[in-house]
Amino acid sequence: MRYLSVALLAVLLWSGNVIAEEAEKKTELETFEQKLSYAFGLDLGSYFKNMEQDVDLTLLYKGILASYNGEEPLLSKEEAVKVQQTFAAQQQEKQMRVMGEKASVNKKKGKEFLDANKKKEGVKETASGLQYKVVKEGTGAKPSKEDTVVVHYKGTLMDGTEFDSSYKRGKPLTFPLNRVIPGWTEALQLMSVGSVYQVYLSSELGYGDRGAPPAIEPGSLLIFDIELIDIGEKAKETTAEKK
Repeated sequence: MRYLSVALLAVLLWSGNVIAEEAEKKTELETFEQKLSYAFGLDLGSYFKNMEQDVDLTLLYKGILASYNGEEPLLSKEEAVKVQQTFAAQQQEKQMRVMGEKASVNKKKGKEFLDANKKKEGVKETASGLQYKVVKEGTGAKPSKEDTVVVHYKGTLMDGTEFDSSYKRGKPLTFPLNRVIPGWTEALQLMSVGSVYQVYLSSELGYGDRGAPPAIEPGSLLIFDIELIDIGEKAKETTAEKK
């Protein structure tokens, strides 16, 4: 809030009639103070644009001056806090509504994809609705839910957009199997060490209606190419050696 107040002060001291007059002039940024003030203005403009909330610049300017000059404000401190809390609640409600709408659209698309995908050759479906295709079947042991595993993977959205890849990072991921999204926990228990599966996860088996912004929208279907490299204590030792 302090940063925002500074930005508001820097930009809106030109408010009211002064803003209209200055807007018609060609502004040259020569000093550091001028450049800093303009940079604050860019951030502030972006802030209000993204907030999508109408703001009365004249009253905003009066509020800044009242606070800066120690004048009697038009709102008490308690009233100001209450107004800001109401606004925060409205914004949260709006965000939840938008997320719900996105989740609904994405889940419908995901269902249509899965309905068509399960008819394809080689695709299998479990009772939970998880779909998978065996790219390579390994010969090692299968992990249990309590095991630690080492995997390489690539994650893509339904449209093919890649959002994550351990292959590109050049390092496999090590994690307890009971601490990941449900689809991973289930799929990896089907796999033997050395296996490579392509798995298709509905949002319920992935990140649900919340998604994982900004890469994964609410309700998104996810596709993973997963390679199970190792499990158990040996997996922990492998990780320690790599470190």
